Amino acid sequence: MSLRTPAGLMRPEVLAMSSYHVPAASGLLKLDAMENPYRLSPELQRALGERLGAIAINRYPAPSYARLKAMIRDRLGVPASAGLLLGNGSDELITIMSVATARPGATIVAPVPSFVMYDVSTRLAGSRFVPVPLASDFSLDVPAMLAAIAEHQPAIVWIAYPNNPTGNAFDRAGIEQIIEAAPGLVVLDEAYQPFAPDSWMPELARHDNLVVMRTVSKLGLAGVRIGYMAAAPHWIDEFDKVRPPYNISSLDEAAAEFALEHLDVLLEQAARLRTDRGHLLAALRAMPGVVAFDSAANFVLVRVADGPATATAMRTQGVLIKDVGRMHPLLANCLRFTVSSPDENATLLAALSSSLAVSG
Repeated sequence: MSLRTPAGLMRPEVLAMSSYHVPAASGLLKLDAMENPYRLSPELQRALGERLGAIAINRYPAPSYARLKAMIRDRLGVPASAGLLLGNGSDELITIMSVATARPGATIVAPVPSFVMYDVSTRLAGSRFVPVPLASDFSLDVPAMLAAIAEHQPAIVWIAYPNNPTGNAFDRAGIEQIIEAAPGLVVLDEAYQPFAPDSWMPELARHDNLVVMRTVSKLGLAGVRIGYMAAAPHWIDEFDKVRPPYNISSLDEAAAEFALEHLDVLLEQAARLRTDRGHLLAALRAMPGVVAFDSAANFVLVRVADGPATATAMRTQGVLIKDVGRMHPLLANCLRFTVSSPDENATLLAALSSSLAVSG
């Protein structure tokens, strides 16, 4: 077979995959990607513009990112004893860890349904992904996880806390059992930590095989691609060898530093969204034909009679949400909504109500 064709040149794993699809959202109320609906004030926008305009973009970024790391430690609660690594979003950190641990026969375990990039990055790195289904109520099936760990001896166990797309934070006692049983690393992905009741970051000192990963995207900086992970320094030293040089742009670095200087604004927005999440859940649970699940994130998962038809009907009304029903059988007819501002939540509820009448 000719190497001048994709079939002859590309790895079978790549040929079998589909590209990560981001639907067009022009002209739609975009509630499919867990974004913070609130922009910076005009005053902060001007100040940020001045900061970014002064950057010497003709030069490469400073490779150590020392000031940003210090601010993350100080303002986001990373222990002083932990090593810290920055990534171009959490996706790059997932790739770094997957590549660094890929050896012949290596496996990676994660509960499913969960964040799809755990599976994708595992396969691209050449390791084997071992999915462990959640229980029917979306809780962590700890016995099944422990059995998979014992059988497959994974290099990494991924656990999203809270989980995407289900929104729940798994039982801490069960996670403790998994950390103790795992022969390799257990990565707690805290992408939605600003909306969660607690964190695993303080537990790093107790568990040498624990990695805690976060992103600033859900805090209100989805356009600034900054993820970070903390772990024992000897792990971070090795993962840093896989990190591409200059992986954080000077513009992203400066924007993240600016945001952390004004962290109180972002935390106030997160608190507002947590309150509005409660109002949205209450309204959804009062709606006939809707089962709304508890959430510790900035989104809500619901189940309706016909998920695909409802999602299509909502789009025709100008509201874009995520139909997750095809991700896994446990998610049949499930839809995921971003928690947004009160006005946008009201628009969402009106579109869902009328769409249920059409699809029903």
